[in-house]
Amino acid sequence: MQDADCFLTVAELGARYAAGTAKPSTIASLHLERIARVDPVLNAMQVVDVDGALKAAQESDARWAAGRPTGPLDGVTVTIKDNVDVAGFATRHGSLTTPDTPASADSPVVARLREAGAVILGKTRLPEFGWKGLTDGPLQNGPTRNPWNIATSPGGSSGGAAACVAAGIGTIAFGNDGGGSIRIPANLCGLYGLKPTFGRVPHHPQEGMFATLVSGGPITRTVEDAVATLDVMARPDDRDWFALPPTAPGWLTGLEPKLKGLRIAYAPVLGGFGPDEEVRAVVDAAVERLRSYGATITEVASPIGELKGRFEVYWIGAFARRMRLIPRERWDDLDPTFRDLAERGMAVTIDQLLDAEAARAALGREFAAFHRDYDLLLTPTMPHVAPPVETIYHCQAYDRWRDSVPFTLPFNLTGQPASTAPCGLSASGLPIGLQVVGPKYSERLILEAGLAIEAALGFAQPHPVLVKALDALA
Repeated sequence: MQDADCFLTVAELGARYAAGTAKPSTIASLHLERIARVDPVLNAMQVVDVDGALKAAQESDARWAAGRPTGPLDGVTVTIKDNVDVAGFATRHGSLTTPDTPASADSPVVARLREAGAVILGKTRLPEFGWKGLTDGPLQNGPTRNPWNIATSPGGSSGGAAACVAAGIGTIAFGNDGGGSIRIPANLCGLYGLKPTFGRVPHHPQEGMFATLVSGGPITRTVEDAVATLDVMARPDDRDWFALPPTAPGWLTGLEPKLKGLRIAYAPVLGGFGPDEEVRAVVDAAVERLRSYGATITEVASPIGELKGRFEVYWIGAFARRMRLIPRERWDDLDPTFRDLAERGMAVTIDQLLDAEAARAALGREFAAFHRDYDLLLTPTMPHVAPPVETIYHCQAYDRWRDSVPFTLPFNLTGQPASTAPCGLSASGLPIGLQVVGPKYSERLILEAGLAIEAALGFAQPHPVLVKALDALA
């Protein structure tokens, strides 16, 4: 495989840096060269910071040579989603309507990653304002493509982030998730993605009721990489009024694979929607394999009812709020479907929004009661494999509520942590994911379950099917 060193894990990189058999500057250069070679096809990067990445990597070289690395992420390559501030670069949110003025300061997660010695390669693409589970839009010249099959989408809204990690561009990626935007693309690109409890990873700016849907987190190839990354990302920053109390030192140390002894529910249908037959068969087989490893898993009916009737106004109301902040003369520059939904959202009343906010609280109580009986919930991550890259989002053929977010959105509304891990392939060679959901604040338990699932299912990283596709691409 070309550029095999671009697929090393955090631990493997650290071992090589410590032994002097690799240098951060060499690894960073490999990733930058890989961007130049494969991203013209994938269209996953919004901006590449060649000079900044090489400078940070050379500084990491010196720390490793002196035997004083800052931690496990020192010299590890990272990409950042372009709705997050990186000092010196504009934060475009995938929109022509946003200014190209460079951010004056790093967002909390970028600041923490820099302090940890990570090498930031650049910023990744997303759909306009992260509004959908695909990655295309007015700011980019064509859609972002899935490295597994460039005729398909990597999903969204962190589609550029996931496409990069799957393609060997960056060891890890930072994404954020307001309805599935970490888990959807991680699932479609055969990766591990973790949406932590709301407030676990500080963010700024972070204002308003709609911001409370969004959690930032890692997209990685392995659970161990996600552990190392989350430990850094969750460090405190007082700019985030919604942030959880700081975690205790070592809160993610000593994790062990864990499934046996847990009370685990499996809901193949959630809120009235289930997966297609192929996805159901692969996820069922994965659940059965986990049972053979000693997990006690009980299949259950959906613990919740449908979501659209309760939360459609919440979704389009958020779009209306965003569009009201844009000068009227720029509305023609918006994604037409986003604009249509936002204009519908203009009619949403305060009473409707408050009713939806009350419905969120009720949904949270429903899942809190559910977790009195079950430690974890398993579901498919998505109903289908990666759709064709030209798919139109939220239309009759690909409805948001039915085809994209039925398994992921509930846990943005409740603020619970949830992860996705690859559990098999479709007949066409596309990845299928298994979602693991825990009660609020249970990241440690989800990660321990993730370690056990990763070991039991043995999904190779990178997978041979992906390697073949990447070799053809490169």
